Amino acid sequence: MITPSASIGSSDVAAHYDELDIIYRGVWGEDVHHGLWESGSEDIPTAVANLTRRVAQAAGIQRGDRICDVGCGYGAAARLLAREWNATVSAITISKSQFDVAASGQSASERVEFVHGDWMANPFADESYDAVIAIESSEHMPDLARFYSECRRVLKPGGRLAVAAWLSAESPGSWQVRHLLEPICREGRLVGLGSEREYRELMAAEKFRDIAFEDLSDRVAQTWTRCIKRFFGALPSRADYRHILFSRNYPSRVFARTLFRLRFAYACGAMRYGILRARR
Repeated sequence: MITPSASIGSSDVAAHYDELDIIYRGVWGEDVHHGLWESGSEDIPTAVANLTRRVAQAAGIQRGDRICDVGCGYGAAARLLAREWNATVSAITISKSQFDVAASGQSASERVEFVHGDWMANPFADESYDAVIAIESSEHMPDLARFYSECRRVLKPGGRLAVAAWLSAESPGSWQVRHLLEPICREGRLVGLGSEREYRELMAAEKFRDIAFEDLSDRVAQTWTRCIKRFFGALPSRADYRHILFSRNYPSRVFARTLFRLRFAYACGAMRYGILRARR
C-alpha cells in the first residue's frame, strides 16, 4: 500500500473537497470521477456516465434494487441509478459542499436520499441493501478493512459490492513511488493507494466471495488530459479559479500539480484503475 508522508484524516478529505468545490464542479460537473471512453470520442459527461453504468453492471444492479452509494460526491451517480434502474438509493458523502449541492436536487427523485456523514460511522441498518457501490471513495478511507466490513454489514445476504478504485501497480519502481504515487496521495488527500492484489486480499479477509476485477486503466487515462485542458483553458476567464490557485488560504490548490502527475502515472504504468466486484 502506498501511503502519504503526512497523515491524512477524514477531516482532511472533507476539507479538500470543500476547498476545491468550485473547481471540481466546473471541471468535472456533478460526476467527480473518471470517465470511461468506449469509442474514444465521447465528451466528458458521456464518459463519466459510461463509468457509472459499468459500475452498476459490475454490481449486478436490477430494477427496483436498494442501493448504497459510498462517497456519492454531488449525487449524479445516485440519480442515474434511480432514473435508469428505478432503484432506491441511499448516498453518503463526507463533504458538506457536496452534500449541499446533492441535497438541493433531492426533490427531483423521491428514491434518492443524501446523507452528510462519515462512512466509518454511517447510520445505515444491517442487511438493508441489495448492492453497495463505491466510485473512487475507498482511497480516502482511513481503514480499508473497516470500509469493507461496513460494506458487508449493510448488504443483504448474497448482496453485491462494486468498488471502482485508483490503484497502484503491483510493484512500482522507487522513483514512481517517490515522484508520482506518494505525492498523488498527499496532494489528493488519499489515505493510500493499494494494488489489485491488496484490494482482493482485504475483500477476502472480510469474507466476500466471487471476487473479480476488470482493469479499465487504458480507457480512463485520458480523463486527466481532458481535465488539464479544461482547467487551464478556463483560467484566463475564471477569476475564482485563479483566486484558489494563487492563494495560500487554499492548501488543496496543490492538486493542480497532481493533474500532471496522474497523467504521467498512467502513461508509465505506475497507476492503474479498475472495478472490483464481489458478493456477500
